[in-house]
Amino acid sequence: MNRKDRALELEPYILPKVTIQKVHDAMHENVTELAELFKVLSDPVRIHILKALEVQELCVCVLVEITDYKHSALSYHLKLLKEAGLVGSTRNKNYQIYCLTDLGRSLLKDIKRTFDQ
Repeated sequence: MNRKDRALELEPYILPKVTIQKVHDAMHENVTELAELFKVLSDPVRIHILKALEVQELCVCVLVEITDYKHSALSYHLKLLKEAGLVGSTRNKNYQIYCLTDLGRSLLKDIKRTFDQ
């Protein structure tokens, strides 16, 4: 018996209708927000900012001082992180202080746990 004949003898791969429906539903979910979150996380600068904010709430001026990035570049990255719900900010006199949101903190913790395994 050749390979072609053996292939014809194989049983078909059959899934229950309920499973097919679940797969269909999963493939048609709106994942736009999740994709946008991954886009935000795709830049190492933004991940470094998140890791820095995990240590301490900071203003842009401190991030400028400890990195080679310009104020405008860091502000742009912080804006994207804020829009994604990973970073929040408060005003303290003349300074805008940035901090991780609960989502940002949780996400970093989950990522660390995943990669530390």
